[in-house]
Amino acid sequence: EPGDVLVVRATSPAFNAVLAIAGAVVTGNGGAMSHAAVLARELGIPAVVGAGAALDIADGSTVEGDLLVAADGIYSAVRAQFEPSCQAVYAGYSAWRGLVPESAFSMEFRREIFEQLAFCLPPGEQCLGYPVAGEANDMRAGFRRYNIVWYRPAEKQTELQRLLTDIDGHSNGISIAPHRIRQDVIDDMRSDAKRLLAPQFADAVLKAEAPFIQPIYDLSVSRMVYDRVAIIGDAAFVARPHVGMGVTKAADDAKALVECITAHDGIDAALTAYQAQRHPIGQHVVSHARTLGCYLGDISDKSDEEKRLAEVYRQPAAVVYETASPDFLK
Repeated sequence: EPGDVLVVRATSPAFNAVLAIAGAVVTGNGGAMSHAAVLARELGIPAVVGAGAALDIADGSTVEGDLLVAADGIYSAVRAQFEPSCQAVYAGYSAWRGLVPESAFSMEFRREIFEQLAFCLPPGEQCLGYPVAGEANDMRAGFRRYNIVWYRPAEKQTELQRLLTDIDGHSNGISIAPHRIRQDVIDDMRSDAKRLLAPQFADAVLKAEAPFIQPIYDLSVSRMVYDRVAIIGDAAFVARPHVGMGVTKAADDAKALVECITAHDGIDAALTAYQAQRHPIGQHVVSHARTLGCYLGDISDKSDEEKRLAEVYRQPAAVVYETASPDFLK
């Protein structure tokens, strides 16, 4: 039935239609890059893959094994069982995002800007754009898309709630589906784009046919291993997008877990090594991302050190050099 938890040994493309209506998926086999994990991330449903430890499912069934790998994202149901106090913390700003077909731009834009990671920096805000693949991962010139991300302050109790109140007047709390965003909210955003952004960026924002809102959050676990349960990806650490490491971090977690299991005799020794290797990196990534975004929004109640960093990282040279750069990990 729609909304039920799907519990299977593994999934394949034959399960796509079922996963589209499932409330969650649990597989006995698989990892962070398995079919179930990848599709669950795309659909925004909780997933537990490679369920190699005893796990009670909401429908009363149980999956058993040697190790449970939790890759079920920022609102991880598995993490909540072991560290319920670990919650996503709102950063004080959100991002408007949208995709624009390459063919929608003028030849001048395509020649001078489209190929670049470009920035526009209104006071207290940040807008950037860069090329991504088109439909069906099409990378041919003329068939790609331009990804627009516009970070804007949104106070949690007022502006954020306005943004997340949908077309039926319901407050969505932490996020909102694109098709539920009110037209007046989109109109206000587009009006602000014409007023605040450079003409090229304003044009790109106006061309985005289905803009959506991404509230920005931080999340850090105290540990990535609980007995025979390993936490990976956004279930463990969520860093602000400025570091551009969401997918990379999750893939590196998965790779490290496999390598630790391969290199050690026994699951317990492997998980000890995995915790020691990946937890400090996750903490560092979240901390650096927080620093890069520290100047966005209201900083009046920040510490003197945070205000100092805000002045450093609001400078164009710092924004250009640090955004999506992995050099801080060296």
